[in-house]
Amino acid sequence: MTNPAIDQIKKDIGENDVVLYMKGTPQFPQCGFSAAVVQVLTHFGVPYKGVNVLADPGIREGVKEFAQWPTIPQLYVKGEFVGGCDIVREMAESGELETLFKDKQVPTSA
Repeated sequence: MTNPAIDQIKKDIGENDVVLYMKGTPQFPQCGFSAAVVQVLTHFGVPYKGVNVLADPGIREGVKEFAQWPTIPQLYVKGEFVGGCDIVREMAESGELETLFKDKQVPTSA
């Protein structure tokens, strides 16, 4: 039996280079952690798809199951789970995130 939420997550991360599962939208984040990741992505000028997990309880639970990661936001780059807010911030500060974008051939404006 398939899970429609997991199928949608696989579709999203397969069709978009960068996907952020977050509370709220990139224009109006609904939590500080989501806002922090939006700020990092904005800083790098990375085009990404924001998915509001508050709009769909199936996606909200499905993304936690899919990544085996209990919290939101969750960032995916080229289909790979990167991490949540703390990991993304640490990677941005250390330069790892920019390297990841370059290695995965994700365009940035930074």
